[in-house]
Order: sequence, then C-alpha cells, then structure tokens
Amino acid sequence: MAELTGTIRVLLVDDESLMRTGLRLILDGAAGIDVVGEAADGADAVRQASRLAPDLVLTDIRMPVCDGIDATRRLRHAATSPRVLVLTAFDTDDFILDALDAGADGFLLKDTPPDELVHAVRQAAAGTMTIAPSVLRRLVSVATRRGHRTTTVDPLAGLSDREHEVAERVAEGLSNAQIAQDLFLSVPTVKTHIGRIFTKLGIDSRVLLAIRVLESRQNSSAR
Repeated sequence: MAELTGTIRVLLVDDESLMRTGLRLILDGAAGIDVVGEAADGADAVRQASRLAPDLVLTDIRMPVCDGIDATRRLRHAATSPRVLVLTAFDTDDFILDALDAGADGFLLKDTPPDELVHAVRQAAAGTMTIAPSVLRRLVSVATRRGHRTTTVDPLAGLSDREHEVAERVAEGLSNAQIAQDLFLSVPTVKTHIGRIFTKLGIDSRVLLAIRVLESRQNSSAR
C-alpha cells in the first residue's frame, strides 16, 4: 500500500448491520477518515476492497461465508493490500493468534471507546501495530496454550537497557512518536532501536514484540 498522504479510506466488515452503522457514525464523524464501503462477510470484503481500494479494512472475526481470518489473509495478498484492523470479542480468544498469523495489523475489542477506535484506525493506517492491552494478555495466554515459543529463558535477555525501554513502550501500545517523546529521543532513533530489536529477537511485528515483553514479565514474576 502506498504511503498515506490524505484522508484514510476505510472499509467496514461485519455481519451485523447495527454494528456497521455504529462504526460508520463514529469514523465518518472523525477528521481525516472516510468510510468508503461496507461488507457483511469476508468474501464480499475482498470484492469490495478490490473495487474501492481502501487504505484500511476494519473487520469482525466471526462471519458467514468467509470469516475475518480468511478475509485478512486474502486481503493482505491482494494487489491493493490494505491494512487490516480486527475487531474481537471476549469469546474469540482462539482466533486472535490465527488473525495475527494471517497478517492482521491490530486487534480491538468491540466495546472500545469511540476516541480509542478513531486513534487505532489512524495508527493502523499509518503502519503502527495497534492492540488493546487486554487482548495482548490474552494473546500470550493463547500462544502459551498452543505451545508457541514457551521458554524459561528471558526472551529479552539480549537487549540493551535502552532497547528494553523501547520494547516496554511498544508493548504498551505507544506509537514511535509517543515513544520518542517519552524517552527524549528522535523518531528516527526510535525506529532504529525497533529495527535492531526485531533483528535480535528474530521477529517482524510490534505485536510479536509485545508478546515477547509480556513473556519476559511472566518469567520475571515466576522466579
């Protein structure tokens, strides 16, 4: 997807029309965001995305015909390759990791306050991974249950003190600009630190980094 230079074009995907209406009211009322279309299932979302070329798709997980996970996978491999922000409910824990593996750019709970939803859409459209803190904790639980990289070794052991500070703030959901302000660094310096962290940990996303941070915290508390 090309770098955003103007209004964020959003496609809403949910099989509940009331949910789509509520999301449209919130997002269309926010500056710099334009809801360009709606879809009631994942298959229609893929068709609509091909026609409308949205910057971001905001999708539910559980839907008929084609669920949000399969839709995410297909959208990320499409020519337009929009960002994908997944809406999840408390009864869909087992699907969160699948959505991450499919290429989702973030996860939000369906009861996310309107201002946080708007912020998350802007962050995700700009390429910053967005994930609710409660979803992060559940991601670690799901990953542990499935046997994803569980170890007694601190996963952050190879990081410098500064890289630890940056990693912790990524896990809190802060953007590069917010991390830079918090640590009195420049944004390019923050990006450099995150790049080095990714290389050291062998990962390629902020969500995976956040999972490593939470694994590190759990290891520390268990000692």
